[in-house]
This record gives sequence, structure tokens and C-alpha cells, in this order.
Amino acid sequence: MGDERKPLVLCADDYAQHAGVTQAVLALARQGRLSATSAMVLSPRWRADAAPLRELRARLDVGLHLDFTSDFAIAAGHGLSLGTAMRRALLGGFDAEAARGVIERQLDAFEAAWGAPPDHVDGHQHVQQFAGIRQPLVQVLARRYGPRPPWLRVSRAPAGQRTLKSRVIAALGANTIESIAARAHVPCASALSGIYDFTDGESGYASRMADWLAGSPAGTVLMCHPGTAPDAADTPDPIAPARVWEWAHLASPAFAAQCAAAGVELVRGSALYPHRA
Repeated sequence: MGDERKPLVLCADDYAQHAGVTQAVLALARQGRLSATSAMVLSPRWRADAAPLRELRARLDVGLHLDFTSDFAIAAGHGLSLGTAMRRALLGGFDAEAARGVIERQLDAFEAAWGAPPDHVDGHQHVQQFAGIRQPLVQVLARRYGPRPPWLRVSRAPAGQRTLKSRVIAALGANTIESIAARAHVPCASALSGIYDFTDGESGYASRMADWLAGSPAGTVLMCHPGTAPDAADTPDPIAPARVWEWAHLASPAFAAQCAAAGVELVRGSALYPHRA
């Protein structure tokens, strides 16, 4: 039928990174402008910031933003810079048993604050698909959650949206994690939109968003990184300017008009990615 709408998952990453991110995500979710968010559970804010999400439980998937590369991860003792993590992934991979422990601890921290398993799991800077992390991650999800594991993000841009950056991200393990997950019966979102270099301001972001909404196949996850400006006491946020313009656009009537023009309906991934026995 001509009036059918295209389902996409709009996921705000980095929930609880700092107060500005939390506030923007909550405001957008209350507007109906998001259908998922992913939490940084190593942040000291996570336990308190989980509470206001509960009022949005019926309309928003809440997941784990698995973290091996943030300042929080470095402070926790297992973190690396992104460049070092990428080199490790390419040159033999992470130690799988050490990674398994990190994954279990972050799932424990998620559940301790949220009171339930995550709806999904993805990765800060796409680490979920790095060698040495992806295999234990899928194993842990399958063992820990049995027949109803969280859905898993595969960081692979749709055809027509592939840039050098997105190709590098995918090459770090998109096909492999999808294959591992399929064998373990862990559901996946197999396409990720919203990849860009955090430049060009609000007008550039608005133009990209129109292209992403129109060009993404049904079932794609479209990631975003909204936020208000961080406080001086917060850990450094290298994409802080982009967060502000993303938040401004996503909250605007222009974004609602873009969704309508593209025939997009924002839906929860838990309704899109079925569990397979």
C-alpha cells in the first residue's frame, strides 16, 4: 500500500556521558524524536541517570554502549585510545578472556541501575565488532540471556551511504560479528546510518539527515549524538559542538517534516529484530 511507512530506529548514543547528553536525550525522547538510546555505564552518572528513563520505558529501547575507548574506560583500567584499540583489533585482536570480563562487568552495571537486561548492545566507537571483543560479546549475550538476547548493532553503512570512514568501521568486523551472531541466534540490526565526521554545522547535519532518512532501508539503525554543552568539570567531549547542532535539529519542526517527507516511522528495535529459536 502506498501509505505504508518505513520503520527506522533512531538511537541516541552516549547516554549519561555528561549531564548535557542526558538532558538532550530525555527531552528528545519525550518529544517522540528517538526510539532508542545507548548508555555509558562506566560514567559515574549512569546509576542516577537511569531513573528518569523509566518513565519512557514504553516508547524507548535502552541498551548498553559497550565501552573500551572512553576516558571512563581508561580510568577503569581496561581502556585504550581509539587508535590503539584499532591497531590491537587489526593485529591479532583483544584478549578474549579479558574482554569477556569487561563485557560481563558492564552488563552487571547496566542491570544494577536499570533493573532489567539491555534491549540492545552496541559499542562506543564501534568496538562491539572489533576482533577479540565480538566473539566473547556474542557468547556472553547468548549464555546470559538465553532465548531472548538483546539485539546487536552491526556497524555497516547502507549502500549509497558508504564513505571512507564507514568502510573502515565496517572492515573492523561488521560481516564477522553478523555471522557469529547468526550462529548463536542473537538478532542483529544489519545496517547503520548516521556516520559522518561531525563537521559542517546544523545546516550540514540537516542536509545529511534528509539523505539518511530517504536513503536508509527499512530496519536501519540511524545513530545520533545529541547533547547540550558540557560543563567545565565534565570529561573532555571532542564532539561537543556537533552534539549541540544535532540536538537543535532533532528537536526542530524541520526534522519532523523530514521524517514525514521520507515516510519514516521511528520504531523500537526490539519490535523489528526478531529472536530466532
